[in-house]
Amino acid sequence: MRERGTNTNSGASTLAKKIWPVVGLAAVAFSIWLLYHELRGISFRELKASFAAIRPQDWLLAALSTLVAYAALAGYDRIALDHLGRKVSLFFVTVTSFVTYALSHNIGASVFSGAVVRYRAYSSRGLSAQEIGVLIAFCSFTFTIGTLMLAGLVLVIEPQVTERFADMLPVEASRGAGFAILALIGLYVLGSWLGFRPLKIRSFELHYPRLPIVFRQLIIGPIEVCAAAAIVYFALPEAGNPGYLVVLGIFLASFSAALISHAPGGLGVLELVFITGLPEMDQVDVLAALVVFRLFYLIIPFMLALVAILIFERGEYRRKEG
Repeated sequence: MRERGTNTNSGASTLAKKIWPVVGLAAVAFSIWLLYHELRGISFRELKASFAAIRPQDWLLAALSTLVAYAALAGYDRIALDHLGRKVSLFFVTVTSFVTYALSHNIGASVFSGAVVRYRAYSSRGLSAQEIGVLIAFCSFTFTIGTLMLAGLVLVIEPQVTERFADMLPVEASRGAGFAILALIGLYVLGSWLGFRPLKIRSFELHYPRLPIVFRQLIIGPIEVCAAAAIVYFALPEAGNPGYLVVLGIFLASFSAALISHAPGGLGVLELVFITGLPEMDQVDVLAALVVFRLFYLIIPFMLALVAILIFERGEYRRKEG
């Protein structure tokens, strides 16, 4: 009976790995089809003009925002390692985190693609498969809780942002949802403060994060998301710009939709949600800003990550040969 259960779980895992790429490609195809109908009147000349209108200082601020975002992403791994009580050099953690997110953001299905990179890297530094599994889950949770906290704050401060996607949703309901989200975050902090006991599953123990770790999660997660949203904000023109908080709210919705869709790089999904959420702005300007975001946050890091992988694998090969 045990062997049959193992085969069933293995089959389910294999099926899941086959399904998610199909889901991602379907999301890309559907989103591109919708985008085509939204943007079919835009010419390449107009898009080129929107790029030319972005000021040099805004290009610089967008680039600096990218550096802050990826520095914060390295903080995810650093916090997870501190939670596990493992010491790994800051340089190695930074490079591993950079490669992980540069690949997973572009490939899609970030849990699977990121797991492969982290396992290859951290197993070379002595972490067990169980520890790496906890690290991956912890990093994902840090991102989730940071995103939720920002979503709660945006809904409390700028509840009208939901009207851009759902006209019938009352402002009071949006603000109430924001307070409810922040209350959940508060319960998470309270659990750490009270020192909940570890969750035991046979020989495996899942420890509740210590209060200093929780506070670091609530700082580093929002910094990363805010910096990523700032790339788009700085690339948008001032005319019709609704302000950073609204752009942040739309970014949270678009980035979340892109992750859920498992579309590689959120292709089409990100653009569709942003263009829908910014009806007061010229569509070509929004599209140009998103191209800048893709260039800084996705394409350039992806190219650098491939170089980092080649250097790492060459070093590992030489170490084994020597």
